[in-house]
Amino acid sequence: MTARPTPSMSAAIALTASAALLPLLAVLGELRPTWVALAAYAALCAAVGGRSRPAAAALIGPAAWLFHNGFVEHRHGVLDLSAPAAEAAHVLLLTAAALAAALLTAPRGPRPGGRYDLAA
Repeated sequence: MTARPTPSMSAAIALTASAALLPLLAVLGELRPTWVALAAYAALCAAVGGRSRPAAAALIGPAAWLFHNGFVEHRHGVLDLSAPAAEAAHVLLLTAAALAAALLTAPRGPRPGGRYDLAA
């Protein structure tokens, strides 16, 4: 079994993948606040979260939200919090997608040798 990246490395992967998703959304004409763009970022969070530790979900969701808010919703990298409840819901959705995937793929049971990995 391969080791899962640290939470900080998972956040870096999420930032890089979020930036890479922008040109694809532009080609599809989805650089606007639609459910398609939000679903694409949620899928990205689930993909990164599935290869990460559960603790990394708290960094993966907000990292993806930065690109969704700054480039999809408000364009030109400008973050806008004029609707804080909606933005909180977006961060919660993206974080939940990462956490659910991380928990579903987390190793279970004792490690070889009879010891538990408490760091994972």
